[in-house]
Amino acid sequence: MWTHFEPVHAVTYFHPRARAAYEAAGLRGYWRGYFAGRAAPLGAVDAAPVTAAFFSFAPPMVSRALPAVWRLATPAEALRARLTGAVQALAELTYELPETHLVEAADLLDEAAGAVETAGRVLGAANAALPAGEYPLARLWQAATTLREHRGDGHVAALVAADLDPVETLAWRVAVDMPAHNLLGRGWTEEEWKAARERLTVRGWLTPDGEPTERGRAGFQAVEDATDAAAARPWRLLGTDRADRLRDLLYPIARACHTVIPPDSPIGLPALPA
Repeated sequence: MWTHFEPVHAVTYFHPRARAAYEAAGLRGYWRGYFAGRAAPLGAVDAAPVTAAFFSFAPPMVSRALPAVWRLATPAEALRARLTGAVQALAELTYELPETHLVEAADLLDEAAGAVETAGRVLGAANAALPAGEYPLARLWQAATTLREHRGDGHVAALVAADLDPVETLAWRVAVDMPAHNLLGRGWTEEEWKAARERLTVRGWLTPDGEPTERGRAGFQAVEDATDAAAARPWRLLGTDRADRLRDLLYPIARACHTVIPPDSPIGLPALPA
């Protein structure tokens, strides 16, 4: 299900209309829009809680954006910009689908998002508390975003439980399957990257020449399994038949969204089958 709803959310990062909506709100530059839009459900917060919740960004990078972005746009303005841009992007990508298709998908995804357990999930809870969108594409995007942040909160919890810090997690992904240039822009210094690789080597997750070990693969698979388990409740409550129906409805939407998501994006989304 993640592979089908994550692309719906991800248009906010990659579609030109989403970028333009942030810029129209005064949030020029990719990272201003990113930090303001994603943090806005939390209110006009400082850097510290966002550093904790977003997990993978170096504290100095977050501090450069927050709280300064709130002088450019209030959280309410950032929320309007992110929803406007996302809906415009989805409208452009799904114009060939019947309205009934989009309404049914939004209804089912809304129901799944309404079943998330928010305890201990800061970003998931903040997004779940936002007012429901008025139109199908707004409801679809907001539901996908709530489910995405809910799953992300669980992933961070699994990483913390596995005693992996942010830069170690990024260094592991680069060693396994992620182009380094996609993750080097998160504010960590070369010294911090080097120290993280050394810690993973001492831990037995990487060989001395930086290759993943079986121990490392098994350890990170346990993190992924814990992430999936923590995200499963909405789909259990929706039931197998309706979850299958939702997956079928989301498939053409997700395929369309993939056209604007770079194949080597830091999200790590696998391609959907043709």
